[in-house]
Amino acid sequence: MTKRVRQIVAVGAIAGFLSASTPVHAQQRPLPPPQSAPSQAVSVLHTESNLVRIDVEVDDSSGKPITGLQASQFSITDNGKPQKITNFSYSDIEKVETTGVENAKPIVVPVDSDAPEVSADVSDAVRNHRMIVLFFDLTSMETDDLTRAHDSALKFVRKQMTPADLVAVVTFSSRLSVLANFTNDRSVLEKAIAQIVPGVSSDLASPLFAAAQNGEASVQEYTGAAYTPDETEFNVFNTDQKLAAVEGLADVLGAIPGRKAMVEFTGGLTQTGEENRAELRAATDAANRADVSIYSIDSRGLFAVPPGGDATTDAATGTSMFSGASVYHQTDQREDSRDTLATLSTDTGGKAFFDLGDLSDAFPQIQKDNGGYYLVGYSLAAGVKRDGSWHTIRVKVNAHGARIRYRSGYYAPRDFQHFASEDRKEQLAEAMDSPDPYVDLPIAVETAAFRLNDRQIYVPIAAKISSSALQWAEKRGDREASFDFAAEVRAYPAGQVVAQLQDTIHVKLGAERYEQVSNSNLVYEGGVVLSPGKYRLKFLARENEMGHIGSFETDLILPPRPAARLSMSSVLLSNELVPIAKSSEVQTKEQGRVARIGSTPLEMNGERIIPSVTRLFTQQQTLYIFFQAYYPDGIEPRQLRAGLIFFRNGEEIKATPLLMPTGVDSETRTASFRISLPLSQLPLGRYSVQAVVVGAGTQHAAFGRAYLALLEPVAASGAATPELH
Repeated sequence: MTKRVRQIVAVGAIAGFLSASTPVHAQQRPLPPPQSAPSQAVSVLHTESNLVRIDVEVDDSSGKPITGLQASQFSITDNGKPQKITNFSYSDIEKVETTGVENAKPIVVPVDSDAPEVSADVSDAVRNHRMIVLFFDLTSMETDDLTRAHDSALKFVRKQMTPADLVAVVTFSSRLSVLANFTNDRSVLEKAIAQIVPGVSSDLASPLFAAAQNGEASVQEYTGAAYTPDETEFNVFNTDQKLAAVEGLADVLGAIPGRKAMVEFTGGLTQTGEENRAELRAATDAANRADVSIYSIDSRGLFAVPPGGDATTDAATGTSMFSGASVYHQTDQREDSRDTLATLSTDTGGKAFFDLGDLSDAFPQIQKDNGGYYLVGYSLAAGVKRDGSWHTIRVKVNAHGARIRYRSGYYAPRDFQHFASEDRKEQLAEAMDSPDPYVDLPIAVETAAFRLNDRQIYVPIAAKISSSALQWAEKRGDREASFDFAAEVRAYPAGQVVAQLQDTIHVKLGAERYEQVSNSNLVYEGGVVLSPGKYRLKFLARENEMGHIGSFETDLILPPRPAARLSMSSVLLSNELVPIAKSSEVQTKEQGRVARIGSTPLEMNGERIIPSVTRLFTQQQTLYIFFQAYYPDGIEPRQLRAGLIFFRNGEEIKATPLLMPTGVDSETRTASFRISLPLSQLPLGRYSVQAVVVGAGTQHAAFGRAYLALLEPVAASGAATPELH
């Protein structure tokens, strides 16, 4: 099913008019991140080819649906131009719901239809029915959570489901699986729910762990429990895969007319690594385009964990239990795991349910929120420009005391091949300013922080584009590809731009060289210099063959240097050292305000360490770990020592000896450490790597942490594929 989902996304981006990404009443603000919208259901605009369809809710002053309206009572304008209504219908869900008579003939509507157009039979089958998807995120639920979700879904089907409900059952583990299509047949649904049992996909540890404090050398519990089972390089260290599953399911549901409610049973979304809010907003946009409201149900139920964790959690070590750090972090992790759920639900017109003693208590509210609505459609003129401009829609209803809700507009698509040079520049500028995410081009981004002095911090920005996304053009026997990269850093909360960079990278390979690196990823390296403070980074990448864009957003928190204690930089992981000299195969044209410094902290002895953006390694590689220590007065460089401790599943697997710095800058009081380790010394698995710096003979110590995954090589030969820089 996953393959088909991606095909639908590609077709929709080129051939269909896209709807707006934010509810009518949501506030548009570049900073801070999008806030939760009011918890009322919002109809969503749909479009297919030149047909625009709008779901319009019409209520009276008491909130009850107004029925019996005619098409002549509605008027619609598109960019101020009146439109002729060609499609009009009303989904009278309340009428079917209150008949009290079960449908004699079972209804079945496929969730994922092979046909590009929805048949008339499907439209007739779903009319006057409420469509509910029971979506189980198996990757986030422990055994007890899954049991609660299973029981509540079964109770809903047996006791709460009405004649107006068409219910589907979908699960996500390493892929999306449809266990039951939309149907009102309770026996079919019960058999589908019976397949949801605890197993490998749900056998995950609790995401709660205690942060190590200064003086501690171990963690309470390994955070790999929050990772998805999909080991793909671009989804190991964040929640993109879970959100992409929601996005993919929403895209598939978009082929079915009418409003849908996605009821997601989940154990929370605990985020790790670099956070990409673009994927969160992409999932939200996909749901809004498909007229899907997401109702998140925290399957952990009434969440009351004893301080320090229950019997399933390892005991905290060091001083964290006694200082309260373990309890505070436990609470923070719980709230963080709910934050994303609340945002995803409210921004799609749904609702998030937390701390329910009985999870099935959420269903009456969900059914109430999804009542009757009008489906109004009109056809655009054949000559409508596909220039990417915003089309504003206005709907009016001639009915006394009526209150209406509808989608405010949509963006027309653009054809990148016909863009002029100025249009391409404008597209990047619009993408940078837009609050909407771009996920057509898969990218992964990693940032770090290294102090140049007390007032300046160098932030390297490394981005990786998957080899599958590289678009090679053949010219005179050579292969060429071109990419634009842009980054913008804004101060928080003021919002002013403090740093920018924009580079165009052109790659040209001969036929023989192309055969060697055709499966390589493209790695971009840039950097900005910032002062201590809080910032927001937005990064864009665009391939210049089809015009696909990928975006990435994250917060940067750069604290001032502590004057009286030892501190550390980020811990950077790599498996590659390259000469500083530039390659003739890759040409870079700089267009923005980049970091103008003689050399970066990542360069040493004529070599540059290349950050591993995805932190995915094999046992045939050598791991290079780089970090810096910033020492205060009272410590001499000769006193500094650093080492590494590797943890897997909370257990120490390996520790390196304490080593002296590989470089010292006495002027900035900076000691650099570069430690290498053959990964053949470590068994396969996911690791947290703790870097420890101590001042011998003093009370000073500092700690840093990074994460990596050590997996079997994909290539049969076991040799790593070189990457383009």
